[in-house]
Amino acid sequence: MAKEIEEHQVSFDCHCDNQRGDMVISGSAKVIAPTTKVQRPRAILPEVHLHRHGAWYRHLHDLSSGLPPIRTAVVHPVDSNALLGAIEAAQANLIVPVLVGPAGKIHAVAAAQGVDLSPYTLVPTEHSHEAAEKAVAMARASEVDALMKGSLHTDELMHAVVAPGIGLSTARRMSHVFVMDVPAYPRPLFITDAALNIYPDLEAKRDIVQNAVDLAHVLGIETPRVAILSAVETVNPKLPSTLEAAALCKMADRGQITGGVVDGPLAFDNAVSPEAARTKGIISPVAGQADILVVPDLEAGNMLVKQLDYLADAQSAGIVLGARVPIVLTSRADSPLSHTVSCAIAVLLAQSKPKAIPYPC
Repeated sequence: MAKEIEEHQVSFDCHCDNQRGDMVISGSAKVIAPTTKVQRPRAILPEVHLHRHGAWYRHLHDLSSGLPPIRTAVVHPVDSNALLGAIEAAQANLIVPVLVGPAGKIHAVAAAQGVDLSPYTLVPTEHSHEAAEKAVAMARASEVDALMKGSLHTDELMHAVVAPGIGLSTARRMSHVFVMDVPAYPRPLFITDAALNIYPDLEAKRDIVQNAVDLAHVLGIETPRVAILSAVETVNPKLPSTLEAAALCKMADRGQITGGVVDGPLAFDNAVSPEAARTKGIISPVAGQADILVVPDLEAGNMLVKQLDYLADAQSAGIVLGARVPIVLTSRADSPLSHTVSCAIAVLLAQSKPKAIPYPC
């Protein structure tokens, strides 16, 4: 290195070596040095979250791995996703599957997938309606600890589940919760109800919120933050969802909903984004960091879940709460992984202790 003070120049000897240590380039570089101190504005770096894809699901599987498997009626598993999902959950020691449905169709799917059904019980039925009714009857008789939806429509299964006098209803309204692992979000996300209650009224929403809070406790979130979603974050008499959100918040204040922090109405952006909440001046213990999103109706919730699945690379598991037994309820298009994780949640629900399992921060 050489300095030429009068001309404000610095010369550097340079060389480059390859991976074997051989010199491949050599030469000199002459640099004109500044005569005054150079300052640049501090760069504003983007916020970065490190996310290990599927970490939350692996955590749930770890929590359930020490528990005995639960006997589960798999209703009408006559396609590969439904059958393989049940078999993988069995191989993971989560469930003891009882396959309920047309024996010929189930064996045909098993043969096509190279699956040996000999370790599992098969209860033959004529069709999907009978399979749903038989599975519900088995749950009522305590022959199984949970139900798992196979390749039949949700309303077909739930018709048997809610049948008066012979179904699995309790004093609590049944509702569905999607438990989601979203790479862009720094915590697990629960979305309810996006699969069961189409246009729930205030009384039903109270149970929907409480069911989700109770599930969060079982999965280790001690005080879940619940965002009641609407299109806006202010109460507007022309938007009934904002009125119901305000009422639900007051019900939480009065002890009609317990175990969580409830706030709303909140729009989706300020429920999950701290920056959006700050921009709109929202002061809330929930805004920007919600654990549970309560959607206004099934249409809004279903679209939200599928957008996260297909556009945000999210993973989703599904469970029905409020029945006598947990009901694993996933889409027929879901992967076997979704079925397996949903079974892990069912295990934790079926064998949960009064004290919640802590979730590692």
